[in-house]
Amino acid sequence: MAITNERPTTAPGRVPFAMQDPLHVPRERYYDREFFELEKERLWPRVWQMACRLEEIPDPGDFVEYEICDQSILIVRQLDHSVKAFYNACRHRGVELCKGSGRLPHGQIQCPFHGWRWNLDGTSSFLYGKEGFAPECLDPADVRLQECRVETWGGCAWINMDPNARPLAEALSPVAALLDAVGFGNMRVWWWKETILRANWKTAQEAFHEGWHVMRTHPQLTMGQGEAYPPGIPEYTAFENGHARFQSRVDASRGGVFRGRPEGSGDEVAVEDTEDRAADEFIERNRILWEGQDAMVLERDLRVFEGLRHRVPPGEDFATAAIAALFEYARGAGIPMAPPGEGMRLWGGEIFVFPNFFVLPMYANALSYRIRPYGDDPECCRFEVWSLTTYPEGSEPGRARLAGRFAHDDADHWGLIPRQDFSNIERQQRGLHSRSFRSMRLATEWERAISNMHEELDRYLAG
Repeated sequence: MAITNERPTTAPGRVPFAMQDPLHVPRERYYDREFFELEKERLWPRVWQMACRLEEIPDPGDFVEYEICDQSILIVRQLDHSVKAFYNACRHRGVELCKGSGRLPHGQIQCPFHGWRWNLDGTSSFLYGKEGFAPECLDPADVRLQECRVETWGGCAWINMDPNARPLAEALSPVAALLDAVGFGNMRVWWWKETILRANWKTAQEAFHEGWHVMRTHPQLTMGQGEAYPPGIPEYTAFENGHARFQSRVDASRGGVFRGRPEGSGDEVAVEDTEDRAADEFIERNRILWEGQDAMVLERDLRVFEGLRHRVPPGEDFATAAIAALFEYARGAGIPMAPPGEGMRLWGGEIFVFPNFFVLPMYANALSYRIRPYGDDPECCRFEVWSLTTYPEGSEPGRARLAGRFAHDDADHWGLIPRQDFSNIERQQRGLHSRSFRSMRLATEWERAISNMHEELDRYLAG
């Protein structure tokens, strides 16, 4: 049975506060109630969303609840290790069946109100008091749990509430190929945390659609260059496929590590000094990234680089040798690191999957974000952060668990880099309400991905 949305609808084609040009974003898109309701009606029920990582549900009977606005979806591991998704509502009186995550006792989904039960595949297994119902109320096809579309890719389960949505592979093209090239599917959770921000979900995610905030927000990453630090490499690519757009970015400000040695003057001492400085800078940049977030760069990577510090022959580029040593270490440790190739150009860059999922790969690791509305408040969002890495084969960890929900300024649980990022987001949301402010003005070089995301959003909202 198809699931339909019975809310009153807005006339197709009418989008309040629509994008009129790519250089300005109306402020109301970040707090207006009508705009938020239109997203609930026309965006979230129609897009593929990363609902959970597969290691959250490793065994048959494991489940995860995925919440988006007023909808709750259960992702359930089946007996054959496939995955199904169900609307989280009892077919009797609509009670939510499960909350959070865990293991379904005895392989049964049970309503906490009247005890009705379903098998893992959604078929009914027990209807308490069924003799009191008219036969037409207990049609097996109608009583079974109603399914939501679900497909898997990249170590994740993705859901779509639109029964007519195009296949996930088509929706993710060509992003899936880019992430396959960096071994994203081999990565597993290193840590996973979340915070609640008093900001619209778009306000929060747009901080990561550009890298030129690094100079002021993350001054330690400029390596002392200050305002001389380049604002970023405008290497954005918009891929179009039907109604989907994705942005990929390679941005030196996010830790791009390949720095060729400047040509020497022929003076041997000067060349050695330059090489020493290049090695020091390479190691220090990676140390800052590890200490600042423990993602993208992990301690094991840093130790490989440090161990090479005095072993690179004169005249050989340290960064090139360091990366070669990292591949050698991975082979020896049994880590299925993606082989050298085109995917390496994405290291230190970003892949954005519309509407709200990010992957920032580096080496055999990645930083990943998922930002979504929290509750029914247009100015509140749930911001999840994953540090992912590639484990040695046979040493992958067990069930992935959320470490906790922590305040955005909690220095005991967030590294310096995420705290710096979080610090601007709520301030921006408050500033949007200033009587002096009407719209965001976007840089053509550095912020085109923001307007691109909004243009794609309007295509969904227009129906």
